[in-house]
Amino acid sequence: METIELKKMTRELCHELYKDWNNDESIYMDMSLFKTFSYSEASVNRYFDLKNESSRIMFVIMLGDRPIGELQLKQIDWEKAECTLSIHMQNDTVKGKGFGTQAELKAVKYAFDELGMIAINADAIIKNTRSQHVLEKVGFKLVREDGDFKYYRIER
Repeated sequence: METIELKKMTRELCHELYKDWNNDESIYMDMSLFKTFSYSEASVNRYFDLKNESSRIMFVIMLGDRPIGELQLKQIDWEKAECTLSIHMQNDTVKGKGFGTQAELKAVKYAFDELGMIAINADAIIKNTRSQHVLEKVGFKLVREDGDFKYYRIER
């Protein structure tokens, strides 16, 4: 199996990632909100600037020299030593190949070993069974469910 690498997200890598991006219907509970993604330099710059803040670490998932997804450790609470994991793969050509699982395993290790977190949270939309499967495979445990989401947690 090919191995991925997590790199800190840069503006340039963010643009490279989103040039071949496709929105995934499985992450929309309300399909009236779903739109086909169309790359725009200005919108990617706005996204990068908005997400680049102190309670979040953004990574790009690299396969060789090609970005194939993004992973974020967000809502970092240094006092509680916990954060929330978020991952999105670029398009269907890179899904179902184990890259997301590899990325989540690396992110969990990084959060525990490098950031000193004691817990990581994650959520998945009810209909996104692929994401739920990967979270469980990595070691996250289901902690609750509401009408639209399943909530997971992994502790050190």
